[in-house]
Amino acid sequence: MESPIIEMAGELLETNKKLITYIVALGSSIFGFILLRWYVAGGVCVSKKRLDGKTVIITGCNTGIGLETAKELSARGARIIMACRDLDKADKASEIVKKFSGNSDVSVERLDLASLDSVRKFAEKVNEEEAKIDILINNAGVMMCPKWQSEDGYEMQFAVNHLGHFFLTTLLLNRIKESAPSRIVNVSSIAHNYGQINFEDINNDKKYSPMYAYGQSKLANILFTKELARRLQGTGVTTNCLHPGAINTELIRHVEGWFHPFIFKCIQPLIIFLKTPLQGAQTTLHCVLDERLDTVSGKYFSDCAEKQPTRAAMNMEDAKRLWELSEEMVTKATK
Repeated sequence: MESPIIEMAGELLETNKKLITYIVALGSSIFGFILLRWYVAGGVCVSKKRLDGKTVIITGCNTGIGLETAKELSARGARIIMACRDLDKADKASEIVKKFSGNSDVSVERLDLASLDSVRKFAEKVNEEEAKIDILINNAGVMMCPKWQSEDGYEMQFAVNHLGHFFLTTLLLNRIKESAPSRIVNVSSIAHNYGQINFEDINNDKKYSPMYAYGQSKLANILFTKELARRLQGTGVTTNCLHPGAINTELIRHVEGWFHPFIFKCIQPLIIFLKTPLQGAQTTLHCVLDERLDTVSGKYFSDCAEKQPTRAAMNMEDAKRLWELSEEMVTKATK
């Protein structure tokens, strides 16, 4: 018969085994979560470049990755022009930028990319008041919204994500060329993978899918970048585009409506695995700042590294055709 002491020792050992098992399991889970978060965070902009004396225009930067981009570039000494639709939000965001960077050279201008008239007025004011534009960041966007139309009667995602930025860029292009070496950065998305430019029904009037329309607009961002880079050869102006990653920002606000409530509740916890806005801004910052990209143009980046987009995004005939169609749409709306 075992003594009470031996029995107690055995029970204690068994309890400790269970405790150790729980601790190891918990530690493994925490480590796995940290490792996954690190992986999801992606690349980091390593450039230490200063932007003193440079003028930067950023669209849609009162929240999300645009705001983080504005904060970082302001901290590096740049003059920031925040081009936003909602002036109240933009004014509050500008104070955040100033407080973060200690740089008071931050201004707010109204720009509604769903209105080509608003784009024209913004560009006219900038061209009149700004002696140079060193960096243009076409960041603003809308994602998977209902079948809405822009002020000019165009499908909203194509209008805001591509056409408004196309018109803005072309209107500012002379000033950007005069400021060379300068950069134009377009925020696209990996969603271009399922995009296709429907030249015969660009507004998706026959059949509307919010995901398909978003993919089309993001593919348009890359094709626009490709054709723009071709046209800018020899000017000292470079243009590149990027996928910022899956990010937890206001951009996903329309996504919930396309899921059954039960399904959305099930997938909602996965939001913790999305990038933060600061993490999502890293590839934009890389394209704006990295000295190794001084002569690189027409490329697509993700996680601060050049990546190969889809075959559709490499079709230069479609890029040229899209440019011509965009010119026609802009001209028709602004006569």
